[in-house]
Amino acid sequence: MKKILLLNGPNLSLLGKRETEIYGTTTLQDIVDAVKEAAAKKGVDVVDIQSDEEGVLVKAICDAREWADGIIINPAAYTHTSVAIHDAIKGSGLKAIEVHISNVYAREGYRHESLTAGVCVGQICGLGVRGYLLALEALVG
Repeated sequence: MKKILLLNGPNLSLLGKRETEIYGTTTLQDIVDAVKEAAAKKGVDVVDIQSDEEGVLVKAICDAREWADGIIINPAAYTHTSVAIHDAIKGSGLKAIEVHISNVYAREGYRHESLTAGVCVGQICGLGVRGYLLALEALVG
């Protein structure tokens, strides 16, 4: 595996400022930097995209078919609502791992269902920002 798309969904640009009791004080840029640093040690390039817009995320997944070897995705709120992201992941043919900073199963009931997990090779949740590094490890092993 040589190239990975690191995709983050809505409101994750607010990490470190929003609901720190749930998500901690680490920023999205801190996460991106840590993943890129760990990936570089493995000879892997990471392209990161964050968007609050579902269509941007879908397009990024579809475009990744042409250049990426895998996807690390935190669809955030779209986890529970987006058939479009589900279909894009499925149609991409790429291995994807879904990541959530918090344990979504210990939170509100509507967060317990993931429309995207079923088309991913795995899901990591509740392990904080380390989940992103574990997803990288799982993809590039």
